[in-house]
Amino acid sequence: MQPQFSAKLEATSWDPKLEAELRQIWESENLFEFVPKSNKKLNFVMDTPPPYPSGRPWHPGALTQYSQIDMIARAARMRGLEVMYPVGIDRNGLPVEIFAERKYRVQMRKTPREEFINLCKHALDDLEAYMVGLMKTLGISGDFRNKYRTDSEEYRKLTQWSFIELWRKGLVYLANRPNNYCVDCNTTIADAEIEYEELPTYLVTNRFTVKGTGHELLVATTRPELLAACRMVLVNPGDVRYKKLIGKTAVVPIYGNEVPVRAHKSVDPKFGSGVLMVCSYGDYNDVLMFREFKLEEVVAIDIDGKLTGVTGKYAGLAVKTARSQIIQDLQEMGLAAKVEQIQHRTPLCERSRTPIEIIPMEEYYLKQLDFRPAIRRMAKNIEFFPEMHRQILLDWIDTLTTDYPISRRRYYSTEIPVWHCSKCGTPHLPKPGKYYRPWRDEAPFKKCKRCGNTKFTGETRTFDTWMDSSLSPLFVTKYFSNKKFFALTYPAAVRVQGKEIVRTWLYYTMLKCHQMTGRAPFRQAWIGGLGQDAQGRKMSKSLGNVVDPEPILARFGSDAFRFWGASEAGLGYDFRFSEERIAGAGKFLTKLWNTCRFISFFPQPETATLTWTDKWMLNELGKLIEECTSAYEGYDVFTVSTKVREFLWNVFASNYLEMAKGRAYGDGSTKGEQEAAWYTLHETMKSLLLLIAPIAPFITDYAWRRLYGESSVHLERMPKPQRFDVSEKVGQSILEFNAQVWKAKKDKGLALKDPISVRIPASLVHFEKDLVRMHHLTD
Repeated sequence: MQPQFSAKLEATSWDPKLEAELRQIWESENLFEFVPKSNKKLNFVMDTPPPYPSGRPWHPGALTQYSQIDMIARAARMRGLEVMYPVGIDRNGLPVEIFAERKYRVQMRKTPREEFINLCKHALDDLEAYMVGLMKTLGISGDFRNKYRTDSEEYRKLTQWSFIELWRKGLVYLANRPNNYCVDCNTTIADAEIEYEELPTYLVTNRFTVKGTGHELLVATTRPELLAACRMVLVNPGDVRYKKLIGKTAVVPIYGNEVPVRAHKSVDPKFGSGVLMVCSYGDYNDVLMFREFKLEEVVAIDIDGKLTGVTGKYAGLAVKTARSQIIQDLQEMGLAAKVEQIQHRTPLCERSRTPIEIIPMEEYYLKQLDFRPAIRRMAKNIEFFPEMHRQILLDWIDTLTTDYPISRRRYYSTEIPVWHCSKCGTPHLPKPGKYYRPWRDEAPFKKCKRCGNTKFTGETRTFDTWMDSSLSPLFVTKYFSNKKFFALTYPAAVRVQGKEIVRTWLYYTMLKCHQMTGRAPFRQAWIGGLGQDAQGRKMSKSLGNVVDPEPILARFGSDAFRFWGASEAGLGYDFRFSEERIAGAGKFLTKLWNTCRFISFFPQPETATLTWTDKWMLNELGKLIEECTSAYEGYDVFTVSTKVREFLWNVFASNYLEMAKGRAYGDGSTKGEQEAAWYTLHETMKSLLLLIAPIAPFITDYAWRRLYGESSVHLERMPKPQRFDVSEKVGQSILEFNAQVWKAKKDKGLALKDPISVRIPASLVHFEKDLVRMHHLTD
């Protein structure tokens, strides 16, 4: 049979502008449609992170992570799996509201609720179009035709439905407790939304007095503005300085309030004076002490971040202003023994970067402490990639001390579906299956089930955004709308996400889905690293180091960006953004194109009688295929990209291609030897295109369609390895011999085509003909 000639790659270099043409082809062919298989094991369902449209530019680290997620999806298809790759947009919560406030120069609290909600929607539509456009430019192969939004009625209906079910199970309750509160965001926040930072503050040592003795008791605190809320002072039971004072009464400076002196082992005798002020509430330790000693709390800070009337002359002042004023007053009155500046570990709202306050408020809580053992077992059973990131989840579960506060005092989130009886206050919940807006809608009840009253007040609070996001695996698998589809697709095969949201999205999803279904939401979890700037710093607007990815994609092309993203750092590790290294990835694509273009000028035999050189090459290729296949199964695109790059550059192009080039041209070789070279060149290139297709989908698909078939490379299967009896030692000897000859020519000032006399070792006698031709060796 005559060898088949393929279309040639005429262009001397890859043109990234062709990526747009290929995207249109993929869309017209509907390449990535998901049709569930009846054999559930063949359905590869991905629980993907719906990106959060909070402003421009989109963080290049996040975009890199989405490209890595896409590589997992494409590789799974080429492993013969039916891939469900949902595309969603997370359109709930605080960042959306902040963006709308800035964009339209309004304040949420001073804008009618309906009007503000519409402004948020409008702002989101613009951002969503921008983000979806970037995702498509990047070559994301997700299901854009069925894109979902977490602020849609369908999604919010699921969130409310889950709340109603959990309430009926007795897992949700109302309680007035100390809560984390952000005065800038005007809402309660969960522990998982807090970050800690060492910030400068003042440690003030105040002069308390011991009642009945007049003795001075020095008490150090970083929160002097809360003196009015002091309800106890503590000392360490082993601190000999204060043993005689335990059980006495201390008098609070300025206010004259009398508080007990008690002992507790948590007090650090080395911090400040060794005497701790317990007030409501300066930190979490205060909360614990109030609970343990059953103290009566005093509300000294209101929800606007201002001091209340109990603080006297400081009422109405912002916390920071009040702190400065009371320190000044303490000094002037001789009540401050010492004021020193220290670095203090300060809890901050992750969104506003504002120090949080702990304020007693009534909130809705979802039980989570009772579920810690079950979630921990689940965390142990889920397979993590990489394994090291499992510990982030386990550590978080172990730190939980309170149930999850799920209510927020915001507008643009899913409303809590509750109406309260206007007479007795009894909460009433509607039937699930409809999207409710209690702040606007009439109550779907005729009378109170408790007192018979006919008037109700709709709940104005909304859910924490993770109450929505945590249901993503249930929404995409159609938990409440299609039982057959759900049975074929749940649990998901893999959750893919960044390590920064393990404590939130990953944990809350496991909690909620376990409470709803009694099962884990996914079998595996892929946890990606964080994108940093070139110096290894977090990208932020305050540092001025945020890079806009859009012009980067326009300049280098999506394949170069993707290949850089795959090869920049190992699985799960943080990576640094570098235009220079993206340009370097582009050089690899140029090498791939040039090698492919060279091979395209030769025919493709279906079979051939291979020489030893060909067997060696295909044997090396077989090892590469096995390594890459294993890496793809472990979601490790770093190993694939680095192995393929090394193989193409330093084994295939530099060694085999040079050894077989003369034979491919028919230079002193038989027809059979020439066809063996053609066969091996094409077999190797086909395998390389298949292996790298999930990572660089554009250039590989273009080359594949031109050279190896009309259909897409993304419809093909991963290559199968061929193995021959060629020892690894012989292969290494070939590389070493070639390097030795090249060095010898360089040392003598010879060109590569110049003849040279070098003896071929006996171990390479089977390769002699190709080596002589390659190096122009003489006797």
